[in-house]
Amino acid sequence: MTEAPLARYDATLQGLARKDRLRTLSARAGLDFSSNDYLGLAASKRLGDAVAAAIARGTPVGATGSRLLRGNAPEHEELEADAATFFGAERALFFGGGYIANFALLTALPQKGDLLVLDELAHASMHEGARAGRAEFVLAAHNDVDAVEDAIKHWRAEGGTGRVWIAVDSLYSMDGDRAPMAGLITLADQHEAFIIVDEAHATGVCGPGGRGLAAAFEGRDNIVALHTCGKALGASGALVTAPRTLCDYLVNRCRPFIYATAPSPLMAVAVREALAMLSEEPMRRIRLQEIIAFTGRLLAERCGVVPSGSQIQPFVIGDVGRTMAVAAGLQARGFDIRGIRPPTVPEGTSRLRISLTLNVDEADISAMVEALVEVLATA
Repeated sequence: MTEAPLARYDATLQGLARKDRLRTLSARAGLDFSSNDYLGLAASKRLGDAVAAAIARGTPVGATGSRLLRGNAPEHEELEADAATFFGAERALFFGGGYIANFALLTALPQKGDLLVLDELAHASMHEGARAGRAEFVLAAHNDVDAVEDAIKHWRAEGGTGRVWIAVDSLYSMDGDRAPMAGLITLADQHEAFIIVDEAHATGVCGPGGRGLAAAFEGRDNIVALHTCGKALGASGALVTAPRTLCDYLVNRCRPFIYATAPSPLMAVAVREALAMLSEEPMRRIRLQEIIAFTGRLLAERCGVVPSGSQIQPFVIGDVGRTMAVAAGLQARGFDIRGIRPPTVPEGTSRLRISLTLNVDEADISAMVEALVEVLATA
């Protein structure tokens, strides 16, 4: 008998359910301990006013086409010019989102005959780009500069003659830890390698003026950075900052850029305003650091958790079922904290991902930690 058309998909879903891995969509509710709106810009009056003013002066909602056709709006070019100046790069390109931008970079820039060394915990979009790209790629142990160098030396010893590319996140989204940028830059210089660094969770929060953890190295010939706009910047899209030659190459050879409808000009307006806010409202970053320090101290005292030192605080439970039960218990008490399971994180490390933003204060955080202690005792 021929298999029913949907049977294989239904079987996959049933298998996920048996393993407590079935994902579903749920409406946002409760205090925000799960979003990436770190600086509270998404609903800020200033960002809303900037978009409203743009609509009033005739800025269209849709771009109407590819950037290489009629979709290249003045708002895109104004944003890119400001972003290049803000981040200290020769040029910037605006993409529709961080996932597609990472995928685009790793499928367009590393060439056949090159080697891509990818941190094993880099974002899923980087892994997808590596698999779809033309270069040979290997995974390196997380945040291990020596492992990256060993991979390069082994490839050279086996006859590899192309260019080396190193791809990392600067601030990792599930552990909240930082890449050893200085060591990686030194290594890249020694091996004439390029570095692609995803600043998604660092942009707006870390580095001088919120310019990210690779800010000291931007503007170099061997650095390509990605700054997503849907996290601390409160909008959507992604900015790639790089040497002008590489950006020109992307315009000519990067299929996700060439063949995609351009991002909304209104989003370009919003991101441009968000960059201005980083410069003009530094207290947001200072306030977030206060919240990070307060939460770290409280979780260490009440739960024995080692603080991550960033706005992303993992609380590793291990077992999938218990992790999801604890998350559900916290949500029932009004705290929007989500459980993270494999394959997003390694087996045996299911966790709560506690995200800290300016949408909560110390009283909210204290109440959340007390609820966490209570739920853990019964889950």
